[in-house]
Amino acid sequence: MDSTRRRTRSFGFPFPALLLIFMGFGAPASAQDQASDPFRADPADVESVDAIVAAVYDVISGPAGEARDWDRWRSLYVPEARLIPVGVNREGVTGYQVMTPDEYVDMAGESLERSGFFETVARGINSFQLMNDGTRWWVLTVFWTSERPDLPIPEKYLAPPRR
Repeated sequence: MDSTRRRTRSFGFPFPALLLIFMGFGAPASAQDQASDPFRADPADVESVDAIVAAVYDVISGPAGEARDWDRWRSLYVPEARLIPVGVNREGVTGYQVMTPDEYVDMAGESLERSGFFETVARGINSFQLMNDGTRWWVLTVFWTSERPDLPIPEKYLAPPRR
C-alpha cells in the first residue's frame, strides 16, 4: 500500500486536503475587514498580551451605577469567541456555561452595572487563549473558576509573599 492511501485512511481524506482545510479554517479578519468593523478596537487595547487582558478587566470592572463600554468589549474578541465559567450550583453540582461575548453582556451586564464589580474581589484562575494575527491581539476564549475549599489554587500560581 502506498503512503498516500495510508494517510487517506488514517485522516479520512488525502493529506493535502487536510492542509488546505487548516490553512483556510478560521482565518483572521484582514485589515480591510477590521477597518469596516463598527466595533474597531483601540490600537492601545490590542497591542500586547498585557494590554488586551487589561482591557477585558477594565471593561467589566467598575463601581455600581457606572455604565460599561460594551462596544469596547466586543472589539477585543474574535466573532466566534467563547467565555466559559465553571462553578458549583446550590445543589453542589459542578458545571459550566459556554457563551459568546454578547451572551455574557446579556447575562451579566446589567448586574455588573447595577451592583458594581472589581476583578480583584475573588480568588480563582482565569485562563485566556489569545491570538495575534500579525496586526493585533484577539481574545479567543476566557475560561475561569473561583477558588473553593475543595479546589484551592495551587501554590505555583500564587504570588510570593510581599516583604
